[in-house]
Amino acid sequence: MLNERTKKILFVGGFILSVFGIAFTLYFLFFKPAPPAPTVEDGSEISPGGLPSALEGLIRETVDDTTGSPTGLVEADDVAQGGLTQTTELTTSAVYDLVLSNDGASMNYYNSADGRFYTIDENGNVVALSETQFPNAETVEWNKDSEKVLIEFPDGSNIIYDFSAEKQVTLPSHWEDFDFSPVADEIIAKSISLDPNNRWLVISSDDGSNTTSIQALGENANKVDVNWSPNDQVVAFARTGGALQGGLDRNVIYPVGQNSENFKGLVVEGLNFASLWSPNGKQLLYSVTGDYSDNKPLLWIVDATSSTMGDNRHSLGLNTWVEKCTWSSSTTIYCAVPLDLPSNAGLQPSLYADEPDAIYKINLTTGISTLIGIPAESTSMNSLQVSDDESLLYFSNDYGQLEVMRLK
Repeated sequence: MLNERTKKILFVGGFILSVFGIAFTLYFLFFKPAPPAPTVEDGSEISPGGLPSALEGLIRETVDDTTGSPTGLVEADDVAQGGLTQTTELTTSAVYDLVLSNDGASMNYYNSADGRFYTIDENGNVVALSETQFPNAETVEWNKDSEKVLIEFPDGSNIIYDFSAEKQVTLPSHWEDFDFSPVADEIIAKSISLDPNNRWLVISSDDGSNTTSIQALGENANKVDVNWSPNDQVVAFARTGGALQGGLDRNVIYPVGQNSENFKGLVVEGLNFASLWSPNGKQLLYSVTGDYSDNKPLLWIVDATSSTMGDNRHSLGLNTWVEKCTWSSSTTIYCAVPLDLPSNAGLQPSLYADEPDAIYKINLTTGISTLIGIPAESTSMNSLQVSDDESLLYFSNDYGQLEVMRLK
């Protein structure tokens, strides 16, 4: 039994401990200073298979030189350093069908307002490629030297125009879905007649002569994507295979050659396959959408020569569409990656066409993707082109205007 003195001592001691406990709790909840904000370095890198981390930490505040305190204004770099970056609008209205000029530094484009083609440099100096007008051009393809255009019009007429020779050639109206050869003065097209038995993939000289039928299309013309490889081995891809064992997301894409080659099929993990050849034709960059990526678009890379078709296939870990990418060399890719994409965005790309983007550089040698820059004025970035010296990145913004970001 405890005597009265002991009970009093224990009671007082317990009371003192409870006071300290309550005081510590109040301090922890209301008065403890917040931990320092995490530091995120510019030029953040991600490895293949990972998704880009949140970008908010890359926005830097301007610091007042006199007080050392943040001013609340965001500082943007003139040259891309991995954070917010200044861009320059080069045109005041929308332009279309952008391609790097044959000088490797300026851009060619189509102006739908007057139906003419122009070239423009990084300082906004504009020169008409020709005084000839091509009103209401529907689709435009440029040849390998950016000196010829193949134009499809809404009435079904098709022409090739040579800016150097100022010469125009008319092509059959039942041809469609054109592409220029990357190595010769040739074109490929789908010859679509009323009879499905007479629908073919054809190759001809770019003056419309010497036409050769290379692949019957039948009822599958809309499942064939013309895409001529730089090494001249593949001219198209056919999405005529069904789902493979392992899920509805797994499909096979069949490469099409010029001489009925029996190429190995490409197994892709998703739907909405779209692709972009490397400059040497040895690899294929593509995007697909599947359940495994929450139905967001995801970039993949794969070997794609006649002897390596399908080898070394792996994800690059970036949720974007291949149409937002461009190769600057056979080992380097630049891509515009949406800052935020909800689930299922890959199933309806048109709904997310105006999502603001950031620019990533993919180094295939190291396998690392690096954040290069975020436009200071948020915008979607499309039709990317990089100058030959990799100092300028051109793109079209939300309104179709041409802009440039300095990389060096």
